[in-house]
Amino acid sequence: MFGKNFFFEKEQQVYNKEARNYIDNPKKTLGLLNKAIRMANDRKEILGETREKLQLFFDLIKAYSKGEYKDVSNGTIVTVIGAILYFVSPLDFVPDFIIGLGIIDDAAVIGYTLKKISKELEGFQRWKNLSANNKNPLDL
Repeated sequence: MFGKNFFFEKEQQVYNKEARNYIDNPKKTLGLLNKAIRMANDRKEILGETREKLQLFFDLIKAYSKGEYKDVSNGTIVTVIGAILYFVSPLDFVPDFIIGLGIIDDAAVIGYTLKKISKELEGFQRWKNLSANNKNPLDL
């Protein structure tokens, strides 16, 4: 009961409380996303394949905030925003200033969140792929 999932769930609960303040505030959400995107770009070598997962979170929140994609529960949106908040927080379980280790817990929380919401994320990925394939070349 007190394994790594217990740790991740406890951490997620803390950040999900703050995430609820973002769900109906697109401007605040966009500010968070911009900060997270900058951080992810600055740490792309360290993040490795976790960066792709994080990008999917960014895309989901952007599409949801713009009203383009609504086939997702509020709980999932809160969970994803909570994971992004954890990622941008410099003082999480392993502080980001500890070079080489500070990103490990961020990647673990992102991976845990991905597993937790995988069904809805798969649906979003399908929608995203279909949307990309159905774009009119003149709209670019």
